[in-house]
Amino acid sequence: MNAREIVLRTLEYRRPARLAASFPEPYWHDLVHVSYRPQHDPTWRDIGNGRQEFIDEWGNTWARIDATSKGEVAHGALEDWDDMDRILWPDLANPANFDMVRDFCADPTNERFRIGSLPGFPFNIARKMRRLDTFLMDVLIDRPNVERLLSRIEAILAATIVQYALAGVDGVMFPEDWGTQESLMIRPQTWRELFKPGFERLCAVAHQRGIKVLMHSCGKTTAIILDLIEAGIDCLQFDQPQLHGLDNLAQFHGQMTFWCPVDIQKTLQTLDEQAIIADAREMVEKLGGPEGGFIAGYYGDNVSIGLDPRWQDLACRTFMVLGDYAGVEA
Repeated sequence: MNAREIVLRTLEYRRPARLAASFPEPYWHDLVHVSYRPQHDPTWRDIGNGRQEFIDEWGNTWARIDATSKGEVAHGALEDWDDMDRILWPDLANPANFDMVRDFCADPTNERFRIGSLPGFPFNIARKMRRLDTFLMDVLIDRPNVERLLSRIEAILAATIVQYALAGVDGVMFPEDWGTQESLMIRPQTWRELFKPGFERLCAVAHQRGIKVLMHSCGKTTAIILDLIEAGIDCLQFDQPQLHGLDNLAQFHGQMTFWCPVDIQKTLQTLDEQAIIADAREMVEKLGGPEGGFIAGYYGDNVSIGLDPRWQDLACRTFMVLGDYAGVEA
């Protein structure tokens, strides 16, 4: 059973041969991200006084004053609603953008689960085009324009998903941070009314073409996990699983696959060997096991969370011992 089959069986609860994982070498690494060719090279340029900027493919101007930062949108591409029909929308789904994806997927030596990267679902893109603070106000006071913007973005993403499927990926994945440390950013009912229908339509586009949908989200989004299941999300990638409570996540066993490292805020930061081992064990036992349903993760930027890599190395080794399902009865 190769890495791709292990991930597929994990997502479908069909008893993988071992725990699926996204660790760095020399540990298990069963998933690989591939991407369409972006129309804009996100190269930062110095504009003086230590400030750097770049313009992304949606027309947003990003800024930062710390070269290690990912930056944030300083000027959205759609600061005025009247510009919606005048701005230049990106041609993400141009088949020529997927040449490298097709070549990668056609290579028989690439046996990992291939994930096509999306820039988000409509919220993640809209909140940058309008800037987050403005867009959250829009959600409350200007739904017609919000719905019009989400629809335009959804059409671009749907066409992009189709091109990924034609190129041969196994799934698509998008980042969309919906939570604070305490709750969803908006009322769950508002999310259901305004955003859930788009999730359902985009997941249907993927599933109709035989590919999975994976979602990364930061913050406490527990209130809409059942909605995400109903919408068709196949896997949720959380870096802070303890924020939701593992017992809360465990209630969705059989319905949702969770992809998580040992919690990057609550557990890894303790630098406590026994706590890290216990956290890994609890996740395998409550979220996964031989049936499937759990992918062990690795937070890819130890520097940003001030962590010596040896603590995640410990987590990787622990997961691998716990995830050896050989001899486990069916």
